[in-house]
Amino acid sequence: MAVKFQRPPSAMGRPVSRSGSLAPGAGRPPTAIRPPPTAIRVATGMVPGTSGHPGTRGGISVATPGVLSAQIKVTDRPVTQQGLSGMKTGMKGPQRQILDKSYYLGLLRSKINELTTETSKLHKEIDNYNQENSVYLSYEKRAEVLAGEIKDLQGQLADYNMLVDKLNTNTEMEEMINDYNNLKAQNDSEAELAHSQIKQEVVRLHETLSALEAKRDAMEAEHKSLGSPQEQREKLLKQVHLTNNRTRKITEEIRQLEQDSEEAQGFLETFEESRAQEQEKMTVCQENIISLLEHCSRNMLRLRQIDTVTASELRNMQEVLVSKETEVVQSESTARGLTSESQRLQQDLEKVQQLEGKITSELSNLKERVSTMESELHTYRDLDTLRHTAEEKKKRLQEERLLLTERRGSFKQLLEEMNQKYQALKTKLEENETHAQLTNLERKWQHLEQNNFVMKEFITSKSQESDYASVAKKVTQQVAEYNKCLIDALQNNRS
Repeated sequence: MAVKFQRPPSAMGRPVSRSGSLAPGAGRPPTAIRPPPTAIRVATGMVPGTSGHPGTRGGISVATPGVLSAQIKVTDRPVTQQGLSGMKTGMKGPQRQILDKSYYLGLLRSKINELTTETSKLHKEIDNYNQENSVYLSYEKRAEVLAGEIKDLQGQLADYNMLVDKLNTNTEMEEMINDYNNLKAQNDSEAELAHSQIKQEVVRLHETLSALEAKRDAMEAEHKSLGSPQEQREKLLKQVHLTNNRTRKITEEIRQLEQDSEEAQGFLETFEESRAQEQEKMTVCQENIISLLEHCSRNMLRLRQIDTVTASELRNMQEVLVSKETEVVQSESTARGLTSESQRLQQDLEKVQQLEGKITSELSNLKERVSTMESELHTYRDLDTLRHTAEEKKKRLQEERLLLTERRGSFKQLLEEMNQKYQALKTKLEENETHAQLTNLERKWQHLEQNNFVMKEFITSKSQESDYASVAKKVTQQVAEYNKCLIDALQNNRS
């Protein structure tokens, strides 16, 4: 919608010339000669009091239909000695009510500036960390050097402590010097051995030779401990005799246990019948007791009805009652005895079965041992074969001993030759400048590799810490959601 303004008449009634100038005496040029605009754009960043043509004395109140609902008032300009002064604007007007593209561009610029500032801070922190890391590496090198010095000093301290102990124990100086020379020679030999593969191979061969000699000695000792074939034969015969006696005793015990088991099994087979018979007897006795009790009760009733009862009848009745009670007690005790006897026999049967299993396994083991001893006995009966085998074994061991002795001499000679070559090559290599440079470069390369690895780990950790892509994505998503909410709220207000 276009809104047209007309300039209100001035209250001062200033005459206007053809050129559009004010009357003489006016202190400032005209401000409202220009034709009014045909349309007024909605202001996005204008402070109240500065819209349109400010400063007319009529005081126009402009109300723009549409979105803006705030009243903009133009106040009169104050008059000073120098003429009309400009109108002072207000401090702050209404906030922005339409969030257009420029608003979000400004918001994004502010966020980008914040992210740039934060990135610069992170870069500064990375630089500081790099400087600290370089200082740390120098400290680490120094710490390694100091650790080596400490290790050397500890070794010297141990030597001094040992010297003090020797002095306190009144050890002879010659003995200390001998120990020192022995230790020095041992250290020198170990150092040379560590740098020479040939010497290491020689040491390994010496160890193999010593192991073979120990094995040979063990076999000779075993051969001596076995004794002559006649003694071994007598020993095996005694052992077989003892084993046979033990087997005979175990067989007798097994036979006795089998008899006991058969008796127990027969008793268990007839136990049910005996138990049924006894139960029938008990049932008969119980029926007799019940009938006697009924008879006694009837007799008691009769006695109550009869005034006088003869003593003989009463005595007979008491005897019958006592005999029946005795029979009942005997029947109950018999039943309890049979039950306990059945339980005891059942336990004995279980024990016999367990013992039978053990005896069977032991008997099988003894049979295996007897068969093994018999086979060995057949072997040891042939004394000529044993003697021939022992002689062949002895010859073979002697041949191996001679062969190893020859190899030992050849290895010693080879070791001396290789040692001479090694010493010559070592001297030549130490005198070579290229080798020294390569050694230094190799150490430097290892150190640089270590530093490179540390720096890579540091850069990886810091890159993970300064990764703001996820944060920027989240912020963009939140801004889009917030913008959508504002647009929806604005559309609801319009409706």
